[in-house]
Amino acid sequence: MRHNKKFNHLSRTASHRSAMLANMACSLIKHKRITTTLAKAKALKKYVEPLITKCKSDTTTNRRVVFRYLQDKYAVTELFKEISQKVGDRPGGYTRIIKTGFRPSDGADMCFIELVDYNENMAKTQKKATRRSRRGGKKTTTDAAAPAEETAVVEEAPVAEEAPKAEEVAEVVETAEAVAAESEDDTQVTA
Repeated sequence: MRHNKKFNHLSRTASHRSAMLANMACSLIKHKRITTTLAKAKALKKYVEPLITKCKSDTTTNRRVVFRYLQDKYAVTELFKEISQKVGDRPGGYTRIIKTGFRPSDGADMCFIELVDYNENMAKTQKKATRRSRRGGKKTTTDAAAPAEETAVVEEAPVAEEAPKAEEVAEVVETAEAVAAESEDDTQVTA
């Protein structure tokens, strides 16, 4: 009986599954993003996130443990040198799964799995979330002073970037109004 044995076997034997997950983990570490099926991506996430947590502390023991899973010294080196610096302050959730639709041949759910800190496009589009309480309690003077300094630094850069965009929008609006005025004059002349 297989009571309470609830992980996905992915229709493979244990040796095939471990080899496949090790190869996928090495590819994810080297390329930072891979495209695969949703079931394999979920299994890979459970496989690779503990390894990334191990790489935060660079000890000989941790290197040997990670090498036992990956069997690729280049991937282990990159994991401990480059990736460990980027994820040093992150408490978990090192990977992201984004669904891309269905594969045309067999209809399998496709997605890509990527390392969170390496997608510059997502990092630019996300705004820094502000934390708000439901009660709206009073802030202490130290709490009120610290965010004001941070927001002042954050708000200076976007204002400089948005100024040309506002001018471009104003030019487009002026040209649209001019075209609309010309078309009204034309309709009045013909009538």
